[in-house]
Amino acid sequence: MNSRIARKLSLYEQLEALPEGLTGEIINGQLHTQPRPAWPHALASSRLGMDIGSAYHRGRGVPGGWWIIDEPEVHFVLDVEVAVPDLAGWRRERMPVPPEGHKIQVAPDWICEVFSPATKSKDREEKMPLYARYGVRFAWLVDPKARTLEAFALDRESWVPLGLFRDDDRVSIAPFDAISIHLAELWTSP
Repeated sequence: MNSRIARKLSLYEQLEALPEGLTGEIINGQLHTQPRPAWPHALASSRLGMDIGSAYHRGRGVPGGWWIIDEPEVHFVLDVEVAVPDLAGWRRERMPVPPEGHKIQVAPDWICEVFSPATKSKDREEKMPLYARYGVRFAWLVDPKARTLEAFALDRESWVPLGLFRDDDRVSIAPFDAISIHLAELWTSP
């Protein structure tokens, strides 16, 4: 009989062992994986990140004061409850210095999930309650296919809708209401 017993990898070890091209998250004790996003998803996320990041991360035209990051690995509970929102933002007063590594243990002040066919249900039904549980103050859900942006603010432990915006609306939405975002630019290439 072999005296060595194979040790089962922890969920986080399984996440770290994923092949390149897959993103992993641990939500409610389950490992979820998804491939890199398709063009409509990547375009909406990139353009939104540029609009918000230019103003709030870099302080161009507004006070700044934020870290705006694409696909950060947020550890609500270190190596146990791990989410990778498409975009996330932290007020610099809450996180004055970014972490050295990739494991961010400070809950974001704002997240944005951009739906893909494979992630829409998980983003809405599993990740939104997770974000509320850990005190994320604002959440945006972007659907490139439906051409919509839903915005929410946290009130105690419940999400309160701030609005549903669509197509070519020009919007100013908390917490980034000092700028105007033209939604049409999220859906189309010039």
